[in-house]
Amino acid sequence: MSASDRERDVTGGRISIDPETKNPPEVSPPALGDMDAEAFRRHGQRTLDWIAEYLRDSERYPVMARVAPGDVRAALPATPPERGETFEAIFDDFEKIITPGLTHWNHPGFFAYFATSSSAPGIIGELLAAALNQNAMLWRTSPAATELEALTLDWLRQLVGLPDGFEGVIYDTASMSTLHALAAAREAVIPNVRNQGLVGRSDLAGIRVYCSEQAHSSLDKAMILLGLGQSALRKIPVDTDIRMRPEVLAEAIAEDRAAGCVPMAVVATVGTTISTSVDPVPAIARICTAEQIWLHVDAAYAGVAAMVPSCAHILDGCDGADSVVMNPHKWLFTPIDLSALFSRRMDMVKAAFSLTPEYLRTAEADQVRNLMDTGIQLGRRFRALKLWMVLRHFGAEGMRQRLAEHMRLARLFAGWVDAHDDFERLAPVPFSVVCFRAKPVGIGTDEAELEQFNIKLLDALNASGEVFLSQGKLEGRYVIRLAIGHIRTAERHVARAWELVQQHTQELTSH
Repeated sequence: MSASDRERDVTGGRISIDPETKNPPEVSPPALGDMDAEAFRRHGQRTLDWIAEYLRDSERYPVMARVAPGDVRAALPATPPERGETFEAIFDDFEKIITPGLTHWNHPGFFAYFATSSSAPGIIGELLAAALNQNAMLWRTSPAATELEALTLDWLRQLVGLPDGFEGVIYDTASMSTLHALAAAREAVIPNVRNQGLVGRSDLAGIRVYCSEQAHSSLDKAMILLGLGQSALRKIPVDTDIRMRPEVLAEAIAEDRAAGCVPMAVVATVGTTISTSVDPVPAIARICTAEQIWLHVDAAYAGVAAMVPSCAHILDGCDGADSVVMNPHKWLFTPIDLSALFSRRMDMVKAAFSLTPEYLRTAEADQVRNLMDTGIQLGRRFRALKLWMVLRHFGAEGMRQRLAEHMRLARLFAGWVDAHDDFERLAPVPFSVVCFRAKPVGIGTDEAELEQFNIKLLDALNASGEVFLSQGKLEGRYVIRLAIGHIRTAERHVARAWELVQQHTQELTSH
């Protein structure tokens, strides 16, 4: 028997064959299972140290990644490793390849979109949630996750001033929250839609959902997914303050009813995507009540600001809404993703989605809330843990102070824009977003020329590595958006952004 015959490779370990019996001796199998506790402690400590330094010194990174498309993938092997690698090697690649390819949302110079900043207590909550690996589909699969979600959202409801009748549920993003709200509205309005669906029904001449022309694009996607179609979404014009016009809404509803269409829902926005304007919810709510139409309020960004006394009025009229969404991961220092949907009609959400096969039946079902009944997904992460830790760590007072400071910084930046002849502000500043553009002497007033100039300005700002801003359009005019929301953003960061805006405007003008 050859040496190769006497040896055999089994699951990564080599064992010798007895040449006389041809039977392998008893040996201990190679180690299976997980990383051992001591190694986890060592590597976990290294990771925690890295995170602590990252949060403290994130300004050493350029905000926007400085890589070309395909760079990250090309730097890594195209095939998976056959054998496990050391954590040291994995972490080295994380630092050398992955980190340079990140856009740093957790950077105090991140002023794009809506700044989603994760705070230290939220990060710890996320870490614990990953370790515990709860699936809160049923109460019995995680009683604590189920009940903590209800408690934490009730805390948030109280903080923003929504009435007692609102019940909350956590989804990943506002897109999903709004999708579920509209599905509940569809269940409430369209007879037997759960069983019959929408296809080939002679009893449905047409369905309508209404929103302002400044509403978020997730509404269009929800209409597509719910089988209603984008053409069923009627967008209402806005006034000079970029708010939905209630009188036009009322006219549109009357017009559609006369044409045989069924008005299903109205979506009002508290904090629109571009300008953060606030639709006149009280007037819209009165129309919806009179017309018996589901009212959903998209307060994904600005809703949490209602806990600041000076902004408490922004949710006026929401007591008459059927559902309201707000995202703690946008402006409440909670790691993405966590969106809270509140509804006075959670029974309709459950009517739209509740489905219990035999293998999910439990004896206590009539006594508890099973989260699987409130959405399309069965598995549910323990998202409430991180929000609970954030709310407890900062407290109501601490959160109000931080939100108020962000709004002060936005007003400060807006004041600098207003006072400078080469810039103009294109929207009010109700919260922490400033919409502006450069309009230097010599560029002229042609909109196309101004747009190209501001596109170049935004590119130059973002290429600086110190800040990251985004863009939008209001009434056909290109605007640059500065959104303040990071927990570590201070006045010096906003002042530096303004310095860079002026500097690059001057450089572009001189060229």
